[in-house]
This record gives sequence, C-alpha cells and structure tokens, in this order.
Amino acid sequence: MQQYYTTFATPAGRFSIAVDEAGVITGTAFGGRSALAARAKGGPLVRDDRRTAPVTKQVRAYFAGRLTKFDLSLAKAGTAFQGRVWSALRKIPFGRTRSYGQIAAAIGSPKAVRAVGSACGANPICLIVPCHRVIGANGSLTGFAFGEATKRHLLALESGPVIR
Repeated sequence: MQQYYTTFATPAGRFSIAVDEAGVITGTAFGGRSALAARAKGGPLVRDDRRTAPVTKQVRAYFAGRLTKFDLSLAKAGTAFQGRVWSALRKIPFGRTRSYGQIAAAIGSPKAVRAVGSACGANPICLIVPCHRVIGANGSLTGFAFGEATKRHLLALESGPVIR
C-alpha cells in the first residue's frame, strides 16, 4: 500500500503526516520523514502535499488555537488492547489530562498501568490521538515519545502554562 506524506513547521517543531490513497491517516510524528517512517507502517512514503492537505489544515488550525477536536479518518492499527487505549485517549477533552491509571481504569483494566504506558508510546498517530494528554499520577510529564519539551508545549497550548 502506497502512503503519502508531508512535513511542515509547527510551533512545537516539524510535524509529519502520512495518509493512504483514501486520505486515511496512517501515521504522524514530530520530526521529518525518518521519524514518520518508524511510525507509519504500511508501505513506502511518497511526498504529496496535496493528498495530505486536509490533515495539514486541521493540524495548523489546532496550533493556531482554532481547533480543539480533530475530525479525521484514522487507519486501524495495533492490538485490541492498544485500540482500547487509543480510543480512550481520543475521549480526553482538549485542555485536560488523565493519568495512566485513569486510562487503565477507563478501559476496564485497572492494573494495566504499565501496559497503558506502552500503548501510549506505540501510538502511531500522535497529536490527533492525544497521548500527550496522559501524565503520571503525581502530575509529572512522563513518557512522551517526542520528548518532554514537546509534551509541555502541547499541554501549554491547550491549557495555559504547565507547572512542573
């Protein structure tokens, strides 16, 4: 399956998006093509800004403060457990956070806190599936694949300055 991608600047750094022939998102990453290739499983990546334009438009609107909820088609990926975690992440409201334990409880697996953390780290569609909204039980900014500074930037964008 062919994938089409673009990379563009955002206030949190370069952001890359991959879509399939139908425009369904197969992966996103902070960084360039190589960062995206590690997350977007499904075939070779070919640059095509036109095919990725609908996603780019929403991501730009998010960073401009004009969008709080993405309305985009996402490719199915991962295990059944990961799918439950990623679905729970999409339910975290803009400007809010949840702990790994709260996500584990929300999916009916209260003891699977570490597995929730692993599923967040394996999320192939960051930002749109907002794994950046998951924090440690003590409020610490733990476990974001693209670094604490990026996570802090995203949380600040959504809810004002982050203390920690």
